[in-house]
Amino acid sequence: MFIKTIIILCVVSIFFVLYLTRYVLKKDTGTKAMREIAEAIRQGADAFMKRQNKTIAVLSVLVSFGILLIYSIRGDLNLGIQTSVAFLLGAFCSACAGVIGMWISTRANVRTASAVKRDLNEALKISLYGGAISGLVIVTLSLLGIVILFLLYGGNPVETPFLIIGYGFGASFVALFAQLGGGIYTKAADLGADLVGKVEENIPEDDPRNPAVIADLVGDNVGDCAGRGADLFESTAAENIGAMILGVAITKLTGNPTWVFFPLIMRAIGLISTIIGILFVKMKNGDEDPMHALDRGYIVTDIVGALAFFYITKTFLGENWFWFFIAGIIGIVTNILLVKITQYYTTQEYRPVKEIAKSSITGVATNILSGLAVAFESTFLPIVTITIALLLSFYAGAKGAPPGHSALLYGLYGTAIATMGKLICAAYILAMDTLGPIVDNAGGIVEMSGEPKSIRKKTDKLDALGNTTKALTKGYAVGTAVLATFLLVAAYMEAVTNLTGVPFEVINIADVKVFGGAMIGAVLIFVFSGVTLMAVSKAAQYLIEEVRRQFKEKKGILKGTEKPDYAECVDITTKGALKQMILPGLLVIIFPTVTGYILKAEAMGAFLIVATIVGVLVSNLMNNGGGAWDNAKKYIETGKHGGRGTEAHDASIVGDTIGDPFKDTVGPSLHVVIKLLSTITLVLAPLFV
Repeated sequence: MFIKTIIILCVVSIFFVLYLTRYVLKKDTGTKAMREIAEAIRQGADAFMKRQNKTIAVLSVLVSFGILLIYSIRGDLNLGIQTSVAFLLGAFCSACAGVIGMWISTRANVRTASAVKRDLNEALKISLYGGAISGLVIVTLSLLGIVILFLLYGGNPVETPFLIIGYGFGASFVALFAQLGGGIYTKAADLGADLVGKVEENIPEDDPRNPAVIADLVGDNVGDCAGRGADLFESTAAENIGAMILGVAITKLTGNPTWVFFPLIMRAIGLISTIIGILFVKMKNGDEDPMHALDRGYIVTDIVGALAFFYITKTFLGENWFWFFIAGIIGIVTNILLVKITQYYTTQEYRPVKEIAKSSITGVATNILSGLAVAFESTFLPIVTITIALLLSFYAGAKGAPPGHSALLYGLYGTAIATMGKLICAAYILAMDTLGPIVDNAGGIVEMSGEPKSIRKKTDKLDALGNTTKALTKGYAVGTAVLATFLLVAAYMEAVTNLTGVPFEVINIADVKVFGGAMIGAVLIFVFSGVTLMAVSKAAQYLIEEVRRQFKEKKGILKGTEKPDYAECVDITTKGALKQMILPGLLVIIFPTVTGYILKAEAMGAFLIVATIVGVLVSNLMNNGGGAWDNAKKYIETGKHGGRGTEAHDASIVGDTIGDPFKDTVGPSLHVVIKLLSTITLVLAPLFV
């Protein structure tokens, strides 16, 4: 019954995606100049994705053989084959999720640019529908992949969840490299375009005379669409599997398999609530802030999800269902709070961004100091919110335990329910995220095709919307990563208990090996962040040298009499990004594997917990600090503190340049790192015991 219901809801989602795709692709593609620019962006994005996926495919095959080897050495070849197959399927689906997001983005951008000339509301709908295609497909794919494996591996609600953990690891593995490769590319291109074009040559953003401008527009797609698509795909997949494993423990006690299937049902319900929410997005008039229209759709999505949550918990979770419903509502409310906190620290209306902008008047040094101050400060409220959510949802779950049953086990399941509540709107959040690069590209296409300034002002309105939605998504992703990792740590301890037959419920930090594991988990986050920032710097250097070469050797570029070589910039950035993504990605695989093998399971538990805590703090710092720097620059560009061309504006550009790899490369990559560490330890648990 549950599996059939999930499949039916996934099919409904697919049909709605087909409707949205038809709506978007039927729209006109504007002028010939618009189409030429859009085609250059599409070709660059396709070329990057093709090269990146070839690299990831080779790495995925090598890892799958490694998994097979580890299990065969332990004398369980059959389990090794099943885990390897699940890993490859998760990797394949995660890669597909990224490709789909990029495919629709590179087609919706020019249609949005054309629609802006007629009606801002139409342009908003096209960009949101393009994002919704990506969001719905990603969540649907993650669900269908788990269901297919569940049926393929026997469909036993007690045994099968342990057999499909490789699916989450495969999804996480690809998501890490997709986010790293796309993030390094997009920021290398951005740095090359900004530092040489805007700062050295003093030409506007998205000016067609800038040789790096197409590479920059390509980067929006491969970083924010493909990378984030793979990121949220693995989020939903890993969290579903972790919750299912916790559900197994309750099923063993009650004989009721509903506890295993409940997370999947809620993910499927989230698809339907997102569809309804998307249909409510419409601007009341041309002067309304587009964010208000998106907020209405978001609220509808949450309300419909909460109502469905009420019905499902009441119907299937026994006499104490109300406590689990409360846990789910805690997850939904936590999500809203995290989104609002992110808004406070990253949008122009509030104190943090205004403080950074004001500090730019006195130069680069004060801009950097105030930006870092905001970044550090911004870690406090999200952590407090998430901590309260964990405590309350655990308490609610424990209250829902039947007499004589383990309050600890049901408490942990309560946190899983809260995570499911938070993920109710995952497809809608991803739709808003993918909207960002679509409208960003639309603005670039309008600028490069020579449209009037009045049209560019309209796309600027959408571009500001896109910056906000991308920042909100990062806040959402961080919160999801924490709840998911807590869930996956509990699942890891349950998996070790099953492997050893000895209850694994306490991690003794006073044990020297355990303390060592915790220290290594903490330092991994800093090493990874440093290596990734250096990767962006190195990849950017390749492009900066090329842009300078073109300006020097082709004097007609700045005069507008000679066309820049856009393709060479795209090619150089692609090669640089793919070369630089390998080292940080391998670090995340090597650290936990070696630590767990040498120090064993309990130390690995400490490694996971501390790496999660430090990773969340650093990713929050990076995301919010980078977003605040970016919007401080945009705030000055509205005319505040002298506007463009002033020392304050120059200082804000430098701050934004530092903040870009913070918020678009390291921060988002850390979301994936946190969850990848949990899934890899689940898969390699037999090696650690």
